[in-house]
Amino acid sequence: MSRTEPADVKSTGVKTADVKTADLAPLVRPGAVAIIGASADPTRIGGRPIAYMLRAGFQGAILPVNPNRAEVQGLASYPSVAALPQVPDVAVVAVPGAAALQAVEELGARGTRFAVMFTAGYAEVGEVAAQEALLAAARRHGMRLLGPNCLGLFNAAAGFYPIFTASLEGGLPLPGRIGIASQSGAYGTHLFAACRARGIGTGMLITTGNEADLSVADAIGWMTRDDGLDVIMAYVEGVQDGPAFAAALADARRARKPVILMKVGRSAVGSAAAQSHTASIAGNDAIFSAVVAEHGAIRARSTEELIDIAYAATRRIYPVPNTLGVITISGGAGVLISDAAEGVGLPMPPMPEDAQARLKAILPIASPRNPVDCTAQAFNDLSLIGRFTESMIAEGGYSSILAFFTQIGGAPSMAPAIRAQLNAVKARHPDRLYALSVLASEERNREYEADGYLLYEDPARAVVALDAMGRLGASFSEAEPAAPGTMAAVALPETTPSEAEAKRLLAAAGIATVPEAACPDAEAAVAAAEALGFPVVMKILSPDILHKTEIGGVLLDVADAGAVRSGYATLLERAARHAPSARIEGVLVARQIKGAVECIMGIQRDPVFGPVAMVGLGGVFVEVMRDVVFRRCPFGEDVAEAMIRSIRAAPLLLGARGRPPCDVAALARMLARLSVLAVQAGPDLAAIDLNPVLALPDGAYAADAVIEIGAAP
Repeated sequence: MSRTEPADVKSTGVKTADVKTADLAPLVRPGAVAIIGASADPTRIGGRPIAYMLRAGFQGAILPVNPNRAEVQGLASYPSVAALPQVPDVAVVAVPGAAALQAVEELGARGTRFAVMFTAGYAEVGEVAAQEALLAAARRHGMRLLGPNCLGLFNAAAGFYPIFTASLEGGLPLPGRIGIASQSGAYGTHLFAACRARGIGTGMLITTGNEADLSVADAIGWMTRDDGLDVIMAYVEGVQDGPAFAAALADARRARKPVILMKVGRSAVGSAAAQSHTASIAGNDAIFSAVVAEHGAIRARSTEELIDIAYAATRRIYPVPNTLGVITISGGAGVLISDAAEGVGLPMPPMPEDAQARLKAILPIASPRNPVDCTAQAFNDLSLIGRFTESMIAEGGYSSILAFFTQIGGAPSMAPAIRAQLNAVKARHPDRLYALSVLASEERNREYEADGYLLYEDPARAVVALDAMGRLGASFSEAEPAAPGTMAAVALPETTPSEAEAKRLLAAAGIATVPEAACPDAEAAVAAAEALGFPVVMKILSPDILHKTEIGGVLLDVADAGAVRSGYATLLERAARHAPSARIEGVLVARQIKGAVECIMGIQRDPVFGPVAMVGLGGVFVEVMRDVVFRRCPFGEDVAEAMIRSIRAAPLLLGARGRPPCDVAALARMLARLSVLAVQAGPDLAAIDLNPVLALPDGAYAADAVIEIGAAP
């Protein structure tokens, strides 16, 4: 688990701003590095770091440790850590098992600040005790560990390569300002190599392996602070320290550094594979996605998409609002691009009517709406490209431009003129984001990229990347949310309460519930029903029967006193038959509310991120469509309202189909208070389930409530 500074959890839970990731300056830019288990063979694990650093011209001291050699790859070798002529800032540990533990002890005693643990065979294969012993040895001396079971790292700017990947045999990284943080060494180096193959530079790679100490959050946090990096790519299998991970994403957003990540382990099989690989817990995927979205990071679905988006982010243009203008020489390509834009929700508003008329006057056969199709006539008059593109920006106001020119963009007879046309427009509008879909030689592509254009052979991929730039821009420009509210302490019972007791706790937290009464006998139930007004709802009341509908423990539309008496007997009989050992406290009689929109709210204590709130519409929307949103607790009413409005079925709350709009502010108030209660209640609270919550034009009420005490489910 990542070591972080203590967080303030007195009243509102872990504050993301209070969680600090590690200072990795000595790790990525050391004055001296030792290689424990150094090899004279540059192809072996203990030899590759030396060979790579010598090739890259690392200016620090390289100190091989090998008791069997006086010289390793032309460098003086030392028999032990104690024999080293200076204290290394960083040591690579490339020896097995017991020797690795001894090396950590000796390095710590010498004052080494970081150990990069290539050694495997720890928690990833069930050897948790061995990993804990390794960490304990490091902590005794204040030394930090990267790994174990990691591939290492590199910092290209420093020529520092304590890594044993074979990817560097194909060449050192191209110059670039992308950092890669990866729990998987092989996948992290795969990303670097894939970027290099596409001509994309990477400045830093940190692989974290088992994360006994330093985590991918620490790597992201450091890359956020590194002035040599602008964009962060991350590969995540599981998160052990949720607050630290969220803090790293929050810091990156404040620094306007995009984090584009892949998180695997969505499926049961993938989750099990992640745990066996780096001893990670994949966790609840929907909650992870919510945390990523909360902090403005982008979650990619594939390696290609991850690199596409990171590549686009290197331009550092994040348009707000983001609208897409498309210029093409092919009507068919325009349709494809339009479909892709609709699929990701990227707006493509039409050109203004008067601008369309002017374009038609220039080229009567043009399709000037958006996409703007200048047709094959561009072969005869390349100035159409410049004139039409200028109109799209100056009159259409599009913030992102995607041009589909296919082979003509690479044709030797046409490409220079096309570049000149586009560059003239770009010089007048340098704040726009420009992407081209062309088929050209590598040399021609480099020319376009040097001019500042993004290149994608598949225009649909370009659409995804351009949309991501707009989402990043919206996130970077977002105001900080209002602080969550506070509330007086609410004492939880020691065991799971009945519904009536649960609602008393909710009421103490300011959460409105449906008017009701707990009734110990049938006559009390009749009196309560008459006071509340018919019809009423009757429910069995027991701390041992939380899901009442499963035993027939709920009666609706109870219309009169006789029905109340018979209903009381029916509920007791059903409880005795289906749950004979349950403690029965009576029956709950509640006012039946008609005409409401049924919603669902809840809290679950996630083992990684702590208490998380959920809201959605009830019924088929939650059971079939899974139309719910999540958010880490606590949060204020502004965030709660944004969550509610982001539900796909939110129009049903806002007055669709002629219905009166519901009181969304009341729903948001309830959700925000629930989030504060979840944190204030502390770790004994496992879950809260409000289902349904009845949303009305004037107010919102929890009609059913379950509060679970104890370990999170």
